[in-house]
Amino acid sequence: MNMKKIFLALALSLLAAASSLAQGIYGKDVFKASNGTTLPYRFLAPKEMKQGKKYPLVLFLHGAGERGSDNEKQLTHGSQMFLNPVNREEHPAFVLFPQCPEDGYWAYSSRPDFEHENMPANPSETPLMKAVMELVLKYISSGQVDAKRIYVMGLSMGGMATYDLIARYPDFFAAAIPICGAINVDRFTHKPSFNIRIYHGDADATVPVNCSRSAYLKLKSLGAKVEYKEYIACGHGSWTPAFNEPDFMTWLFKQHR
Repeated sequence: MNMKKIFLALALSLLAAASSLAQGIYGKDVFKASNGTTLPYRFLAPKEMKQGKKYPLVLFLHGAGERGSDNEKQLTHGSQMFLNPVNREEHPAFVLFPQCPEDGYWAYSSRPDFEHENMPANPSETPLMKAVMELVLKYISSGQVDAKRIYVMGLSMGGMATYDLIARYPDFFAAAIPICGAINVDRFTHKPSFNIRIYHGDADATVPVNCSRSAYLKLKSLGAKVEYKEYIACGHGSWTPAFNEPDFMTWLFKQHR
């Protein structure tokens, strides 16, 4: 076995171990929305909650590879960040990982064409995204969530859903992080009131990097508070370097509406 295969096997082994750890710590539930949509989701609460204190909420939207009905695969990417002991201590928060069904596509009725000119120009809000927002509102109504610190992030298909939420709810969130996502930028008609960070790899063969470049330029033209980082020679997995940015968590949790 050559060194490349050894490193790959080691990486897969570590990923499996981390996923197993996350499965044991994240709570598991199923949300039944008012529109009849059934939404499996995993959740994490602040480790030590103080009476009367309100905490931020992070909505994480996974990619197409984590779709299903097992209520497990959606924790494959990103969940470990919130289990890091330092992060749990410094950034206590509610974290939601809903799971998209195998035949669904979060913000679209089917897999869209990722080129800007072919992305849907005026899509209806999907039953899935309505259920996701209803789940978030349910948590807010508990009285334990700080409604001025609601964050959304997503990768690939989830990055597209993050853009969808930015376009539909330009005043709802406190911060948004779309990673290797795409949107028809003509949908951005209002300046978002919150900070946005966009990440993409310039060698992405799945979702063209121009999708994020175009989104950044359009949001910038509206006067939005948006930043964009592009990773050189990085393929579709740009979430890995993004999650490892030194200020990824500190930037996110300092955002307020």
